Amino acid sequence: MAMGTSSSILGGALLLVLVLSLAIDVHGGSSSSAAPRSPLDDLCNSLGSHYVTSDMCVSALCIDNSCRSARSLPELVVLATRLTVTNGTVAKASIESALAHAKDAKFKKVMRSCLQLYVGAVPRLQWAARSVAGGRYSGVSEVLEAACWHVSAECINLAGEVALPKENGEFFRMAYIVQAVVDWVKLSIGH
Repeated sequence: MAMGTSSSILGGALLLVLVLSLAIDVHGGSSSSAAPRSPLDDLCNSLGSHYVTSDMCVSALCIDNSCRSARSLPELVVLATRLTVTNGTVAKASIESALAHAKDAKFKKVMRSCLQLYVGAVPRLQWAARSVAGGRYSGVSEVLEAACWHVSAECINLAGEVALPKENGEFFRMAYIVQAVVDWVKLSIGH
């Protein structure tokens, strides 16, 4: 009987050590030595379930230096959607430039088709950024998903062997990451 009791005590002690070590991992150590986490850290460390690593999130959002000074999740999502508009506008301009300098008929056809996609997407992205700035998240994720998969990825599909401007791929990456940001923030703040 004594053996069963000591096994129970030992098992309980091991469970307590496990629980305490998990609590320390989750909270970043003891409260006296842990540095306060910023909203950027909280956001970017939470996106793993969306297949976006913390490094991907930080590198995308910190193109703008205000990422580190943001004091809230809504402030970060406004920054993120604004960056997506900028990125989409730059991608559109690079495709316009490529089209203007194109000599090959196939290349021109691909660039015209991609340009049409971007011409339709940029105003929708602007709407999404205005909506988020106003605290309205409904429909924003769908706009970002469409920008990612029905604009940038569609341009890649259309291009085949034709080389697209690098800004198309950068836009895909930004829209993908920002969709994850919007989805997570929307869930976190209950919109």
